[in-house]
Amino acid sequence: MSVPEVIVGAEAMRAWTRRQHASGRRVALVPTMGALHEGHLALVKKAAEIADRVAVSIFVNPTQFGPGEDFDAYPRTLDEDRAHLEGQGCCDVVFAPAVSEMYPLGANLTWVSVDRMGDHLCGSSRPGHFRGVTTVVSRLFAIIQPDVAVFGLKDAQQFFILRRMTREMGFGTELVGFPTVREEDGLALSSRNRYLTPAERAAAPVLRRALLEAEASIVSAGQRKAASVVSLVRSRLAAVSECREDYVQLVDTDTLQPVSDLVPGSRVLIALAAFFGKARLIDNVLVDVPQG
Repeated sequence: MSVPEVIVGAEAMRAWTRRQHASGRRVALVPTMGALHEGHLALVKKAAEIADRVAVSIFVNPTQFGPGEDFDAYPRTLDEDRAHLEGQGCCDVVFAPAVSEMYPLGANLTWVSVDRMGDHLCGSSRPGHFRGVTTVVSRLFAIIQPDVAVFGLKDAQQFFILRRMTREMGFGTELVGFPTVREEDGLALSSRNRYLTPAERAAAPVLRRALLEAEASIVSAGQRKAASVVSLVRSRLAAVSECREDYVQLVDTDTLQPVSDLVPGSRVLIALAAFFGKARLIDNVLVDVPQG
């Protein structure tokens, strides 16, 4: 079983990738903030299927956390994460830089942002979040220069924003979106699930149930008014006392802008965020609106 090498320096990471490319190997990157669970490991397995070498980055990025968010409390479990990756056997190298490696000049002045696509969904309640995400991922791409990067579609807004950024910045990295990995009761796997009390954990699958009901209202019942779909989801969340809605929105997948009427043949994203105690959970479903 392979033991992943741990690299902490940006220059050493660049040198590792250069060696792989010089040998004709295709490199995949799975960017994470650590606290790895089965969802992350599924991404790593996918990366190993489509590339010759797999790098997993573990970096809790301060620039994507807003005031009052859980940056200081976010779990940092590098030894445990490395053990998970070793047990799986699909990871070749872990890039675990210090903040000073990713932001070498201290107070950061250089940012990468994607206009408009972060105005809604998580962006409306977490101002500056996606600017932090696109900035750190652009730096990971610049350091590691992967041929392909694998992201989970639980963070669908993030994936679509990063896909747009990658294409417009000309990184030459292919982005692969991987379906959300779930518990048996439908709850999306998340590092923040560990914050849930037993009662909150029992209530949290309402997110998935509400989204599936919304999808069925479009695909099976013929609902074409976005406001009605959103209202349906909100009513299901409101009926659960442990759940406090942050947002429920329905957007176009290309622009991430809200839509009012669902056009046959289009693809839309129904996304939500909700608090269960101190844990803020997100989930979504991609829906292809039927023709006719």
